[in-house]
Amino acid sequence: MEMEEKKSCCANKTTKRPEEELRKLVNRLSRIEGQVNGVKKMLQNDAYCTDILIQVSACQAAFNSFTKELLASHIKGCVAEGIKNGDEEIVDELVRTLQKLMK
Repeated sequence: MEMEEKKSCCANKTTKRPEEELRKLVNRLSRIEGQVNGVKKMLQNDAYCTDILIQVSACQAAFNSFTKELLASHIKGCVAEGIKNGDEEIVDELVRTLQKLMK
C-alpha cells in the first residue's frame, strides 16, 4: 500500500464536513459570537463586574461544548479512519491535541 493511501482524512490538514455537522458547528459559533458581543456591550454599558464575569463563564462553557463536539467528530471520523488506514501518527497527533486542550 502506498503512503498516500495510508493518510487519514485530516492528513492534508483540511476536513470536508457533512453539511449537517458544518451547520451545527457554525450555529454554535454564531451563538457564542452573540454571547461575546453581549459581554462587550455589558462592559461598554458599565455593567457590574460580577454580572460580566458570569456571562464570560457562560461563553467559556459554550466554547467547551463546541470543543467537545468538534473533538468527538474528529475522533469518530479522522482518527478512526486514520487508524483503519494504518496511520500510526494520527494517534500521536490526537495525544498532542488533547495535551494542548488540557492546559
